[in-house]
Amino acid sequence: MPLPDASAGLGLRRALLEELRSAAEGAFDFLECAPDNWIGVGGRLGEALDELSARHPLTCHGLSLSLGGTRPLDEVFLARTRRFLDRHRVELYSEHLSSCTDDGHLYDLMPVPFTDEAVRHVSARIRHVQDVLGRRIAVENVSYYAAHPPLDGPSTALDEAGFVLAVLEEADCDLLLDVNNVYVNAINHGYDAHAFIARMPTRRIASYHVAGHYDEAEDLKVDTHGAPVKGAVWDLLAGTYRLHGVRPTLLERDFNLPPLAGLLDEVACIRQLQAAAVADGHRASARG
Repeated sequence: MPLPDASAGLGLRRALLEELRSAAEGAFDFLECAPDNWIGVGGRLGEALDELSARHPLTCHGLSLSLGGTRPLDEVFLARTRRFLDRHRVELYSEHLSSCTDDGHLYDLMPVPFTDEAVRHVSARIRHVQDVLGRRIAVENVSYYAAHPPLDGPSTALDEAGFVLAVLEEADCDLLLDVNNVYVNAINHGYDAHAFIARMPTRRIASYHVAGHYDEAEDLKVDTHGAPVKGAVWDLLAGTYRLHGVRPTLLERDFNLPPLAGLLDEVACIRQLQAAAVADGHRASARG
């Protein structure tokens, strides 16, 4: 069953397993995990995952498909991913609009060139992934710190938003809109975060991510997922809800993990912003 639009989730991190298992009913609406880190895991950890996915809706966010890469897609891993998604009844699966492989795994998410040639290349790979997985997927806009040079050969350069739009249309897939990534990129590359979000197609937005980042300098932000969400990002999320509507929203926190209660305070912030956006929408409808 699809998640309600007004839902707020947490990342399923191994360091939080016991706290998540003992969390009060309704403390969060869903959990998100990276299948790459859980496929084939058994024993105590596998049992904990099975218990949590039986009690809570599970979404999945992939790390290693390398949709923007040039190496062949890993068909064995794709097949294992489909079995994992089916086993845990996952309705929402997403991956990064990036590359993470060359001769081996790069263990980082590298940007793809913003060109029409790259659009065709990435979109073909997304369509194949959707065929193998037997479901639509969402792709996430990623943070990046240097623009990738264009691929060899004739190609038309696009801006970041234009590239994302073209991929969504060509691949016929959905968007996981990472609001913190938009904020970080807007500061680092000198564009308007609100204008970027306004260009995204409402009908393709499946969910949102929100996270903390590190202020290296006034004009340099680093997407760390290791700190609380900053006020400017909460404001951007609120504006995104007003513009595109409420969707399932995940709080991403990967390290420097506080006690679960601290994370649940941020989940409560998501819920408050969602409720305010829904209420504003109702008032606007009544006035209309």
